[in-house]
Amino acid sequence: MNKKSFIQRAKDDFKRNRALYLLVLPVLIFYIIFHYKPMYGAIIAFKDYSPGLGVAKSPWVGFANFTRFFKGPYFGRLIRNTLLLSLYNLIFGFPAPIILALLLNEVRNKKFKSITQTVTYLPHFISMIVVTGMITNFCMSNGLFNDIIVLLGGERSPLLQNPNLYRTIYVVSGIWQEVGWGSIIYLSALSGVDAQLYEAASIDGAGKWKQLLHVTLPGISPTIITMLILKMGSLMSLGYEKTILLYNASTYETADIISSYIYRVGLLEQDWSYSTAIGLFNSVINCILLILTNRLSKKLSDTSLW
Repeated sequence: MNKKSFIQRAKDDFKRNRALYLLVLPVLIFYIIFHYKPMYGAIIAFKDYSPGLGVAKSPWVGFANFTRFFKGPYFGRLIRNTLLLSLYNLIFGFPAPIILALLLNEVRNKKFKSITQTVTYLPHFISMIVVTGMITNFCMSNGLFNDIIVLLGGERSPLLQNPNLYRTIYVVSGIWQEVGWGSIIYLSALSGVDAQLYEAASIDGAGKWKQLLHVTLPGISPTIITMLILKMGSLMSLGYEKTILLYNASTYETADIISSYIYRVGLLEQDWSYSTAIGLFNSVINCILLILTNRLSKKLSDTSLW
């Protein structure tokens, strides 16, 4: 196909599908303005950025900001805490919506199913500031959780001041907030599993457990794999909002993560070049994890993002 025929076909396609292209246009503009254009600012990771000089005129320092981070006193702690929290979220948080969707799929009472779905969805719509406020109040010495501990024979203590409990509180509260919302996509995938497969398995003598293993899970495995790949692509990107609202000086050792450190260095200390370098490093690691996970998935199964 020569260049002229390609251009002509593109023009003809645009004329036929003009309405569709116009629908896509606002989304395209949004991504260009808020996602692609700001990428130019990542260059300040390699500069000693000064607002007075601007991005172009700020002196070039190469990899000095990255070296400063790698050799800094907090590098090991930040990487360890970020990886541990991410892995705990992956191990306990990723299967939770799948399990909830499988359980809801077996419920035959429509009213009970509807109420359960509503109750589990609601926490997702509560703002993070309200959620962290609830967690803080419940974890106080006179809070709900301590009342339960005393009822079981324990002693009162400020739970959020205990660095050994921080990760548990963070992960469990995250599961509570997102498990219902995350189950929606798996419930949709379950609705697409052919009912005849269950009938055939039942005729062959398969019980509920074997139907789950040999019909249900294989039927939704492409969805699970796709969500896992996407999850791996954001493994190092824990949100700073929840962390900075929950942690304190006594829990820095287990609570401080890369995103919260970027917040402190970039916004509070106004060290923009250094914080940008850390953020760029974090994004590169996420990109590498995404590519490796996608390639591994492509080799082991027929499911991949590209």
